[in-house]
Amino acid sequence: MTDTNTDAGTDSDALGSPTPVLSFSPVVLPVPGRPVDLQLRVTAPATGTGLPVILLSHGHGNSNHLSSLHGYGPLADLWAELGFVVIQPTHLSSKTLSHLHADTPEAPLFWRSRAEDMSRILDRLDVIEGAVPQLAGRMDHDSVAVAGHSLGGFTAALLLGARVTDPDDVQQADLFEPRIKQGVLLAAPGRGGDILTGAMAELFPVFRSTDFSRMTTPALVVAGDKDDSRHFTEMGPDWHADPYHLAPGPKTLLSLVDAEHGLGGISGYDAAETTDENPERVAALGRLTAAYLRTQFREGDNAWQEAQDALTTGPGAVGRVESK
Repeated sequence: MTDTNTDAGTDSDALGSPTPVLSFSPVVLPVPGRPVDLQLRVTAPATGTGLPVILLSHGHGNSNHLSSLHGYGPLADLWAELGFVVIQPTHLSSKTLSHLHADTPEAPLFWRSRAEDMSRILDRLDVIEGAVPQLAGRMDHDSVAVAGHSLGGFTAALLLGARVTDPDDVQQADLFEPRIKQGVLLAAPGRGGDILTGAMAELFPVFRSTDFSRMTTPALVVAGDKDDSRHFTEMGPDWHADPYHLAPGPKTLLSLVDAEHGLGGISGYDAAETTDENPERVAALGRLTAAYLRTQFREGDNAWQEAQDALTTGPGAVGRVESK
């Protein structure tokens, strides 16, 4: 399916005027040994070359389709509009696939497989580019970022260098992906250890061993200051800032004012489970994250500073920024 999407635009700003977006799905990658083929959605500007790539990892969630290539339109469309190629895999943890492999040992999170999906995508960027009409020759294969929301943020952290101990074989898992140059963690889980006292921590013991001390790749950590994940910890919203505080620099923290776990509704347009629906917050988050990534990829680009000045200062600030 190919769509031309011009409805996700924002007014002209420091990042430039909005452009038409092309969205194509599914791109199907056969993967030997995987229970089902890896299916992707690719969203890209209709024009332009040398386009950097964002690998977007969906969350777990309770909805039927947002945790798949069909979700995260509010971010994917805006990022593409602002000059990125966004590639969204449907991980095996997606509710759209759970009926096919509920008894698989790694179910239901498929935490290792999720990270491996991203490496498989990087292995076959040429195939993906060639499969999408009007995209051939337009991607910058050396400018790759990973972004992820919630469980997707955990996936992104592993690819950026965070480590966990596999609860099945008690071996440390190293899923670091050197081809990824930077990352954006959106409402990602925080530290493991004794602060995990909630019911979900008992169900998913892999989170107990999370270690950010070797997550060295540059990253923007986004946390809502009202994202209180009591099902994991009594630590409060600060838990989601752990990937910033506990990882070595360079790291940047964007704390969004009044944002809960959905960060205003990034997982889908008009998603019923969004508890803090705020389209303006989503638009600001999209602009800020795109500006951060663009400045990191383009030496001398001032988009990140301009976006901060516009959106994180003054009485109408959507959030606060700190860096190390």
